[in-house]
Amino acid sequence: MSLLERLRTLFGGAPLIPREPVAYRPIGVVRNRVRDFRSEGWEDVRSDILLREDLAPALDALEGFSHVIVVFDLNRVPEAERRLTVAIGNEDSPPQRGVLATRSQLRPNAIGVSVVSVLHRRKAVLRVRGLDALDGTPVLDIKPYLPAYDAVPDAKLPDWAQFRQEGQT
Repeated sequence: MSLLERLRTLFGGAPLIPREPVAYRPIGVVRNRVRDFRSEGWEDVRSDILLREDLAPALDALEGFSHVIVVFDLNRVPEAERRLTVAIGNEDSPPQRGVLATRSQLRPNAIGVSVVSVLHRRKAVLRVRGLDALDGTPVLDIKPYLPAYDAVPDAKLPDWAQFRQEGQT
């Protein structure tokens, strides 16, 4: 008996992972000049996150934070392009690796998460820098970046995920 079967039995036979879709109502939309996908060059992109007017008070007190975490829907990634594995890594010919071990947008659930710099807020508009989302992307949530919770100083990466240094072959 597999582990999942044992757990299912333990919990009365009900499915452990819900099959029904989860739906969210966007809180806003991204506005910037990026219309086409790019794999790099996002660090200087300035974006306005336009929140629904009824949510403007939800941004109160956010101005004091230098960074926020933006959760967004990768709504332009077609279902047919989503993958379980992608060729990625710092090798000359990277092998296929599990998509959940990557930052690829070709995920089973097309959800994007980015830590971005807060430039300023005006009413229901939050201007940020470094958001890797196309113009028109639905925003699902914004959270303050809290170094004590969000930074992991001793985090480890496998060798294949280390960035190559300039001039390294």
